[in-house]
Amino acid sequence: MGITGKAGNVRLTGTIAIPADQLEQLVPLLEQHIALTRAEPGCLHFEVIQDAETPELFHVSELFTDEAAFAAHQANGAARPWGPASKDLVRDFHKETL
Repeated sequence: MGITGKAGNVRLTGTIAIPADQLEQLVPLLEQHIALTRAEPGCLHFEVIQDAETPELFHVSELFTDEAAFAAHQANGAARPWGPASKDLVRDFHKETL
């Protein structure tokens, strides 16, 4: 997804699949999660885009200032309604420290 950062930033890219029969329930929770994440300290970029051709597939692009900010985001996400509701979804993520 081509987001750039600087040394020490944590970047995560990949996809998450939401089954068609769960889209109506989970998309509002995901939208809330996105809005809250963007307001987190250390969040430089957070984007989740639904695939135009495969509506069940969402492209994820994240950038945090450092590992501590990313870890805080993970903890926040797990505590939000999105966390438990999405725990069994198929994710294909790649995380790297720049």
